[in-house]
Formats: sequence, structure tokens, C-alpha cells
Amino acid sequence: MSLTKDITLPDGLKISLPTGLFINNEFIESKSGKTIDSINPSTGEVNATVYCAEEADVDLAVDYAKKVATSWRDTTGVERGEYLNKLADLMAEDREILGSLEAWDGGKTKATNAVYDVDECVSVLRYYAGWADKIHGSVIQNDPKKLAYTIHEPYGVCGHIIPWNYPLLMAIWAIAPALAAGNVSILKTSEITPLSMLYVGLLVQKAKFPPGTFQILSGEGKVCGNALASHVDVQKISFTGSTATGRLIQKAASANLKAVTLECGGKSPIIIRADADIEQAVKWTAMGIFFNQGQVCTSNSRCYIHADVYEDFLQKLKEHVLEAYPQGPVYEDKSVVGPQVSQMQFDKILGYIDIGKKEGARVVMGGERNTEADLAKGFFIKPTVFADCKPEMRIINEEIFGPVLACSKFSSDEEVLKFANQTEYGLGAAIFTKDIAVAHNMARNIESGMIWINSSNDSDLHVPFGGVKGSGVGRQLGQYGLEHYTQAKAIHVNLGTRL
Repeated sequence: MSLTKDITLPDGLKISLPTGLFINNEFIESKSGKTIDSINPSTGEVNATVYCAEEADVDLAVDYAKKVATSWRDTTGVERGEYLNKLADLMAEDREILGSLEAWDGGKTKATNAVYDVDECVSVLRYYAGWADKIHGSVIQNDPKKLAYTIHEPYGVCGHIIPWNYPLLMAIWAIAPALAAGNVSILKTSEITPLSMLYVGLLVQKAKFPPGTFQILSGEGKVCGNALASHVDVQKISFTGSTATGRLIQKAASANLKAVTLECGGKSPIIIRADADIEQAVKWTAMGIFFNQGQVCTSNSRCYIHADVYEDFLQKLKEHVLEAYPQGPVYEDKSVVGPQVSQMQFDKILGYIDIGKKEGARVVMGGERNTEADLAKGFFIKPTVFADCKPEMRIINEEIFGPVLACSKFSSDEEVLKFANQTEYGLGAAIFTKDIAVAHNMARNIESGMIWINSSNDSDLHVPFGGVKGSGVGRQLGQYGLEHYTQAKAIHVNLGTRL
């Protein structure tokens, strides 16, 4: 098997696609020779076959990372920032290729979704490039005879395990602050969507990163991910994915008590009070659940609507989705909702839709796969809205991770706060109201790492991202995200004879 594959993407772009493991700035075969297939969500056909990393490949990547860790730590912050900016330049130049790969491999609509992931990757790289020369400690002096100061040191070798829903973006969210802080990174991509990050390996070569600084492994979580999380020479692990897998990662990381950042599942509520701007609430609700086919950890998948505006909101929501969220082929400019990422995810979501119907929820729209001629072969599910959902229903409490919105009615703020906090999750929440005092009090009382007031899911790279309860530990993005990739060392200096 060749380590590159010359392909023509469906939009006509011709590229040479790497298919090996990216270790020490080279694409190599896995030691076992094992491979995995990338499946096109739009057709169910094989896009490409790539090498699959196992434990021996993780060991090799860690060995190379250890060799370069000290020299990368001692590289100046200015130089590290220049590397990150160079990678940002190269990603910007290849925006169309990377967006096309995301559409082909992950089922994102290219013009209305995938290319914007590339844009944010560029912005995140530039943001942390700017931080690379501004990481410093402080001086602490309470006694003229004693000086103490702190320095912020990188952990060393960091492992990052990313999900299939945002292959590019979740990777850059992890590696940009890690590299800026002076760590070296080993990234495990999802076995479902490996292609775009393998292409980024080519850009890492072009940017001339020191070999071993940033390595990319395509592999299965139960083998490659576990080996990375449990490796005693990896000092820090970050993970984005399901809560169930997050628990396994945390357990594996206990092998050497490595630092852990977990961004896990969500079942984010969106609250529509009677005084809300209904037109705005409808638009944000639709975006917050149907963007990226509902495959977003912070999707506002539970909608609580005040009884006074309940039916009016549901009707307006249905009309808006039918107009503004057309489902179609991922390379058509007008398409907004694409296919689910895989057969397994497709089956899981249809299973939950069936559960919702059996539980007695009312189907407002959707509730089935899309069987239109040009979509029938792919994993397309129509945007679905359930109404009249009860607190005990599974579609209210369990993460579906698809284009399925479960709506319920409420009568008081006290009641809706109880509903909002009832699940194991605490990642995001949204509140729509014109009463700003109520909004701030609700934001304080909802158990969530992030709250949006009169918007939903408009995350910002300058602002920390992360959850509480079963939704994870630690934060990504902003200065808070950077702080998770250093540890403070205290240095005490005796300036006199203090004993």
C-alpha cells in the first residue's frame, strides 16, 4: 500500500492524500500493517484506506516526542509563535482543500459549514501564537530577607484524543495551546474521520516543525487511545468525546497520575421565557440543534418553552427550519444539513427517534430518514422536532448527538430551572428573555460550564470552553485553555541568614 493516494475530490480538487501515520515528520506504515477504511457519509462507500496505529506505534511516537521535548521547551516563545503562524498561513492557503476533505470524509456541508472550521483553526493558531512569548510567572516577596518567584513550565509530552465531529477544529484547539506553552504533542484522530488531519501533516512538514514536535496517529480508541492515555511517558492527556469514554480515559490516565482535560457529552437546555423575542429565539434554537447535523457537544437538544408561547414557538420553529435548513448533497452551496457521520451514528439516532415516538412524544417535523433520490444512499436524517416531552423520557435525558430537538412546556422559572439541571450533563445552556436580571440569576443557578443569554452556541476562541458534572474537567480556549498546558514551579531564594 502506497503512503499517498492521488485523488480527485467531488468538487474537482486534485490532491495527494497521505495514508500513513505521521511520526517524526514522516508518513510511515503501522508496525502491524493494520488499516482502517474512511467511509463517505453521503454514499456509504469507501473514500480511502489509511494505516491504523496500535500500541507499538504509540510507543514509537512517544520515543520521538521525548527526544525533542527539551529542545522545544527551550525554544523561545517568539520562535514557537512563528511556527504556529506558519501553520496558520498554510492552512489558510489550503482552505478549499481542507474544507473539501471535511465534507467528503465527515459529511459536513462544504460551503455552509466545513470551510468555516478551517477559518477558525487559522484564528486559534494565530491567537495562541500571540500567547507563546507571554507565558510567565510572578515574584512573591513578603519578607525582605526572602525572595520567591514562580515559573510556568510545560508538562512535556502531551497526548490529545479528538472526536469525529470536528476533526480539524478539535485538533487545533488542543495542539495550539500545548505547542505554544512549550509542550510536544501526539494527536490521535478518530478512526471515522482521519483524512483532513493527515493532510495537515503535510503542512506541518512544510512549516518545518522540528521532527517529533507534532505527530498524528489514526487509530481506534480502545487500542491506540488507551495506549496514549495510559502511557507513563505522557505527562498530560486531553480528550474530547463521550462521557462514557471520558471516564475510561480518566481511569487510564491514573497509571502515572497524568494531568487530564476532559470535554465530554452534553444535553444542553435552551429556555424560552414568555417575554423572549420569539423570532430571535427561533433562529438561535434551530442553529443550535441543526448545525452540523446536531453533531455538536453543546447542541441545545432540550428546549423548554413557556406555556404562554408554546404552540406559537413550535409553529414558527417548524416554518423556519423548513425554509432555512435545507438538506442536500454536501457540495451544493445551498445545502445546510448533511448526513450523519457513519452508519453506526445513523442507526443510533433513528433508534432514539423510535424511542421518542414510543414514549409518546409528538412529532412536529421530521422523525425519519431522508429517502430523496440523491440522498437515499447516504446517512441522511431529516431535522426532527419532538413536542410534549416529559421529564422522565430518554430523549430528554440521554445524549442523542443528532438533529433531534426534544421540546417541553414550563410554567415558572423555578420549574424550568429544575428541568434544566435534571441531567448528568453540564456543558452548555441558553436563556431567551428580555429581563436581564432574570437572565443573570438563571445563569448563576444553571449547572453548566457555559451559558448563552439571547444566543446559543456562538462560542468564541477568546472565552473558556468546558463543562461541569458529567460534561468534563478543565477548560479549552482563551487564556484558561493555555493555563491547562503549564504547571507552576515555585523557587525560594534566601536573601539573608534567616535561620
